[in-house]
Amino acid sequence: MDEDSPITAALAQVGARLKRIRTQRGVSLAALSEATGISKSTLSRLETGQRRPSLELLLPISQAHKVPLDELVGAPEVGDPRVRIKPRVRNGRTVVPLTVQPGPLQAWKSIIPAEHSRPEPVTHEGYEWLYVLSGRLRLVVAGRDLVMGPGEAAEFDTRLPHWFGSTGDGPVEVLNLFGRQGERMHVRAKPRPRERPL
Repeated sequence: MDEDSPITAALAQVGARLKRIRTQRGVSLAALSEATGISKSTLSRLETGQRRPSLELLLPISQAHKVPLDELVGAPEVGDPRVRIKPRVRNGRTVVPLTVQPGPLQAWKSIIPAEHSRPEPVTHEGYEWLYVLSGRLRLVVAGRDLVMGPGEAAEFDTRLPHWFGSTGDGPVEVLNLFGRQGERMHVRAKPRPRERPL
């Protein structure tokens, strides 16, 4: 493990933290040993940093002191969950990546200007899923020419000739999911049952 990592730094402070918590509570090593079933020598080595802390040792100590485990180890704070993304312009379209890690599925938001309305179909490996956020999207797949509005979705095999852009009436915003190896996206919602006519 990297000696400068936050985890290594937190583990290095565990011993002093264990001793501080125990002494603040006025608990002797003998009493803590009796409460946890851990030998006095092991507890002493933990507190002096001569023994590496493990879950098997820390969990009983946490229970004996009635403190959360992360308080014992001084767990590093979880980073800011917000994703800081920078829009890019690609082929005249603004693309906002939503996936920060490499992987088989990638997500991004596309803002397509109104002038991108002339179909230029392409083919490549993969599978794509589109969801229209705003505007009107023109989608051409294998000769089918469709117009989609906000809230509509489409999915297709990108080995078929395809193109999508604006209808020419204005810009369109689209959420894109793409699987380079042909992974299909799965919507986990059940369709509403159809009402039977009376």
